[in-house]
Amino acid sequence: MTGKFDRYILAQLLTLFGFFALVLVLVYWVNRAVVLFDQLIANGQSAAVFLEFTALTLPNVIRVVLPIAAFAGTVYVVNRLSSESELVVVQATGYSPWRLARPVVVFGVIVFIASSILAHVLVPISLARLTDRTAEISQNMTARLLSEGRFLHPADGVTFYIREISPRGELKNIFLSDARDTDRRITYTAREALLIRGDRAPTLLMLDGMAQAYELGNKRLSVTRFDDFTFDLEGLVDVLTPDRRRPNELPTLALLAASEETQAQTKASRATLVAEGHERFSNALNGLVAPLIGFAALLIGGFSRFGIWRQILGAIGALILVQMITQAGQGAVQSDAARWPMAYVGPLFGLALAFVLLFLAANPAFFKRRRRAT
Repeated sequence: MTGKFDRYILAQLLTLFGFFALVLVLVYWVNRAVVLFDQLIANGQSAAVFLEFTALTLPNVIRVVLPIAAFAGTVYVVNRLSSESELVVVQATGYSPWRLARPVVVFGVIVFIASSILAHVLVPISLARLTDRTAEISQNMTARLLSEGRFLHPADGVTFYIREISPRGELKNIFLSDARDTDRRITYTAREALLIRGDRAPTLLMLDGMAQAYELGNKRLSVTRFDDFTFDLEGLVDVLTPDRRRPNELPTLALLAASEETQAQTKASRATLVAEGHERFSNALNGLVAPLIGFAALLIGGFSRFGIWRQILGAIGALILVQMITQAGQGAVQSDAARWPMAYVGPLFGLALAFVLLFLAANPAFFKRRRRAT
């Protein structure tokens, strides 16, 4: 009987958890997919690239929504069991709140393990791969700039045209209008041009051409002919270098070590790297804390056929408070790496709060005894 009840509750929790996780992931994914679609498809990328990019963003999305889905699933299950009087019957057989919490603890551990795998393994790998693919696409000028016979607008105020691209990659008869300066407009025309890869962005080398600068203030037009002229494309095409990494792309051990090489690679301080590493642990712990708070809060005050909406609101408020404390602690670590224990204040506070709520649910006459004693 005991094992069957635990398996029954755990099955309910996992089912509702999966449902809420799917809904939240879809909502977040749709919002993100719209932005990616505009960025990639508008820049000439294929639908396969769009699907690849959205797939690479999913691990981080799932990591974010797991604690929320675990909390929502727990609250829904307990509310349904309460409205159908199942918990009342079980408690009448001698089950205490501590005993009822056992399948919830198991469920929280499952969510914690899943969140840890995402935070420490899948998310860094997917983000690093996403950065590499973004760098490849940004350095591949064919998709952004090398399109013959079309007027392209790689940036606001810039128009670029190529009549023909030779098999050797030579750009024939180009037109480039730069109107980003509100006081001056420059138009470049050249018989031929080449793209040269630079450290920060590609450079356009124009040969045998002419530059026409028009001053809007005094309405003066000046013409300059050149044999060769270089035009820096920085700002027109965002080029990412794969050797540069963000902290959230690195393994957790590298973040906690925060060596000088890692700091140079990420251009981040030691405190920022250490904070990122401990943040992964604390956020994963919230996957255990969230369902416990939701379960314990709904047991306070007994059960009613009219619902337990007050307890639900209290559980939401408690979860928000835990999240605020977690963010404050993580912010303290970012200013000083020696404060790394502060990153765990939020989850520890959440566990203590769940313990207190379970204690009050198991001892409903506690406050009454205190009042009589006073």
